[in-house]
Amino acid sequence: MKAFVMKEIGQVGFMDKAVPRPGPGDAVVRTTEALICTSDSHTVKGGIGPRENLTLGHEAVGVVHEVGSEVRVFQPGDRILVGAITPDWGSAAAQNGYPSQSGAPLGGFKFANTKDGVFAEYFHVNEADANLAKIPDGISDEVAVYCADMLSTGLMGAEKGNIPIGGTVAVLAQGPVGLMATAGARLRGAGLVIGVESVPSRQKLARIYGADDVVDFTREDVIERILDLTRGEGVDTAIEALGADATFQTAVKITKPGGTVSNIGYFGEGDFVRIPRVEWGVGMADKTIATGLCPGGRVRMQRLLRLLETKRVDPTHMTTHKFRFDEMERAFEVSDQKLDDVVKVLVTF
Repeated sequence: MKAFVMKEIGQVGFMDKAVPRPGPGDAVVRTTEALICTSDSHTVKGGIGPRENLTLGHEAVGVVHEVGSEVRVFQPGDRILVGAITPDWGSAAAQNGYPSQSGAPLGGFKFANTKDGVFAEYFHVNEADANLAKIPDGISDEVAVYCADMLSTGLMGAEKGNIPIGGTVAVLAQGPVGLMATAGARLRGAGLVIGVESVPSRQKLARIYGADDVVDFTREDVIERILDLTRGEGVDTAIEALGADATFQTAVKITKPGGTVSNIGYFGEGDFVRIPRVEWGVGMADKTIATGLCPGGRVRMQRLLRLLETKRVDPTHMTTHKFRFDEMERAFEVSDQKLDDVVKVLVTF
């Protein structure tokens, strides 16, 4: 089969690989649609260390090609969604309520990390009965694929943000994950949702997904503006969706005492992330910092698919570019270099 790989740090390209085979509880999926994520760029730049000929990608849907002898819920021919995170559900971390951390910190993050990812004609899924979900007939593949990561991670930002009904929320950065966090804040009952973004097309999407106000950090002081919008109090919840030290510090500064900073950004550079001491109440302002890795698993995916079925959210507004799999090198370049006002790139197999 053909696979799109990270040859080494800074280099990507196609190569031929053997079609994977499933273990007793596993499945092999024939890929139909995939999305390119900024995390793929972080990986290629060395964010998780050196890798050699590692198949990239972690957001995909497809058709079950083969299952292991112990798989009971799925069979060849099923249209399926698989989460970007595929936990080992029998692990101590999973039994303790943190399946994404199974086996080690970030241990559920297998695709394009500890095993080949989904940018291939076929890919392997561990613990198929727990990590796959059937796609309802009324949902197309190009819609369902957003549940793998963008919806799951973005909504997690709102879930972990402890948003009170009618509360105030700021989402810092309106990339794909931030946009889904904005949608999640509205779904969770926020009374005021503030997006922070400078790119006009993303500002427009932020309003589509539920932002009541959008603050442009290139034109105004973010902290002053958000304090003005919240009558000097700060927000109940600040969602950091970029993964930058400066943005994280801003999130702490705009969060009111007793509020929550929910971090869903990927910090791919630097040795430290700093917490502003005074605005943190010198450590005693009751400001909670919540973190998390994209939740996976069949139940999670089924819930997200239900949101699509009932049209609570339409993630396809974010699809700005479409490519065939044989155009993957160009597709990755567009996503990686943020060309042509890109938001999200869809790849069809």
